[in-house]
Amino acid sequence: MSKKRYCIAAFVIFLLSSFSLVLLHDWEITGEHIIKFEGKYAHGVFEKLSGSIFFDPDHPATSKFDVEVDVNSINTGNELKNKHARSEKWFDAGRYPLIRFVSSGISRLDSAYIVRGDLQLHGVTRQISIPFVFVQDSGKAVFKGSFKVNRGDFGIGKISGKESDSTAVVLSVPVIAR
Repeated sequence: MSKKRYCIAAFVIFLLSSFSLVLLHDWEITGEHIIKFEGKYAHGVFEKLSGSIFFDPDHPATSKFDVEVDVNSINTGNELKNKHARSEKWFDAGRYPLIRFVSSGISRLDSAYIVRGDLQLHGVTRQISIPFVFVQDSGKAVFKGSFKVNRGDFGIGKISGKESDSTAVVLSVPVIAR
């Protein structure tokens, strides 16, 4: 094989292997996700999550999350509370229909990870950190994490300056390899 053909073949192999690496770490969110929230005034779930997840557990610094939650998918188990949560007094879903998180960095911490990024909620963007674990088995995987959000940081509701201003969020996001 001539040197020119060898270089072309090596380049093609490099491109194909790079493409397959991306495919191995590009994850599709399944419909079985759980986004639970619990605070003093309400608890429930958000039922609609979408976005893109590129995650390599061996190289977390190269990973990227860009996900959105549909505010109108809130379910507290009480339609009157759902309507109130969507109203201008809380989430104002008419003006701010999405909660968005875009990562700015991911790092490993022992057997877990921490993702840092911008959370956009109610027209306000704040940087947050979310600790999570990633469990992978046979092309399927799940991200699990939990964190707290102070609704006062996002201008939601009347603020008391107490722990009741915070809402705990628990995530379980099953994914499949694309």
